[in-house]
Amino acid sequence: MEPLAWSIATIAAIAAIAMGVKVRRYARSAEQERADDAAETAATRALAASDERARIAREMHDIVAHTLTVVVAQADGARFASAKDPDAASRALATISEVGRAAITEMRGLLGVLRATDPETDLGPQPTLDDIPALVASVREGGLEVSYVTTGTPRPLPIGAGLALYRIVQEALTNVLKHAGPKATAYVQLRWTDDAVETTIRDDGRGAAAGRRGDGTGVEGMRERATIFGGTLSAGPRRGGGYVVRARLPLTPRSDEA
Repeated sequence: MEPLAWSIATIAAIAAIAMGVKVRRYARSAEQERADDAAETAATRALAASDERARIAREMHDIVAHTLTVVVAQADGARFASAKDPDAASRALATISEVGRAAITEMRGLLGVLRATDPETDLGPQPTLDDIPALVASVREGGLEVSYVTTGTPRPLPIGAGLALYRIVQEALTNVLKHAGPKATAYVQLRWTDDAVETTIRDDGRGAAAGRRGDGTGVEGMRERATIFGGTLSAGPRRGGGYVVRARLPLTPRSDEA
């Protein structure tokens, strides 16, 4: 091989090797960047979940601890004021007081686990299922065409479950406002069955075309609320367009079913 040809071949070989090294470095860099992004996303979700648990803890404190405190006070008063069959009434009300105090102790322990080092609780009334129509009306006033219907016969709910459903509807409608598009319409349904209450929030907006709604922490927060009360939640694009959120919470059994 002529010296010139040999030099050209050598230079080409060196260039090919250098290019290969550069490509491998770029691939490793891109892979590391994806790994870093995944780790950052996981950390963000973990932080958001922690914040959501702290907020749930504050709301559970408002509803459960305060309600049980009132129950204990009323039971103590009734025990001493009972006029008919004082002995039986006294035993029953004493049991109520005992169970109520035990529940308060257990709930404080649960709140301690959820809240960890969370700051002082802000006290105040929290919304319930009865406030959903007002929520829908306020969203409608904000420019979103949304309808609301209820079906079935209302049944007793576990303490705090009404707030959980309210927050799920609130978060779902907020996502509609953020992601569904300017001409979207929404529909909210609350359906009572013999053993559960179900809520469906759907829209006819961009759905899958809008991509993932936010960073996913809103859906995880809604799912966590449903799970606390033994329920389930699903969320995703609808066939034919739009997005749907469905939550199902079990009901408190009737006294004759217990």
